[in-house]
Amino acid sequence: MKRVNIFVASDIHGSAYWCEKMLRAFEREGAERLLLLGDILYHGPRNDLPEGYAPKEVAEMLNGIREKILCVRGNCDTEVDQMVLKFPIMADCCLLFDGGMTVFATHGHIYNTENMPPLCRGDILLHGHTHVPAMEKAGGVLYLNPGSVSIPKDGSRNGYMTLCDRTFTWKDMEGNAVRTCEYKSEK
Repeated sequence: MKRVNIFVASDIHGSAYWCEKMLRAFEREGAERLLLLGDILYHGPRNDLPEGYAPKEVAEMLNGIREKILCVRGNCDTEVDQMVLKFPIMADCCLLFDGGMTVFATHGHIYNTENMPPLCRGDILLHGHTHVPAMEKAGGVLYLNPGSVSIPKDGSRNGYMTLCDRTFTWKDMEGNAVRTCEYKSEK
């Protein structure tokens, strides 16, 4: 069985119910790292309260695996959130490199398909924010979005994404693969 390198999730929005399901999926996948694409504790003024809204419980659950977490800041994340989370959350982006594959990970409220970061043809833009999963070409780069852990939109399901041996897979919270995309360099 191939080992999952990175488990990608976004937009927990303070739901202890969905965070617990996400962490069970993370454990089931056997991933080395959990990459969170922001909007961790607060639900934001545009969203209804998610099921099981309990930001303190979410902080406690995530702090328990802090050494495995990479994270970027979402538009609902603040310095107050950083005070209760024991892993860095305030970076606007995270760059991942793997054998010629460049992944620009961000939340999506600053850099997105409408406002592209400085990427080369064949690079990957990975962001959350829209709560809608995506795997598509955009301006010469591969655009990926894991959707939302707790508040999926546009008829999508609560889900996450995995990266294993240069293959991205979007899955629902039960671990069912919905869509897969293998990275092939265009450089």
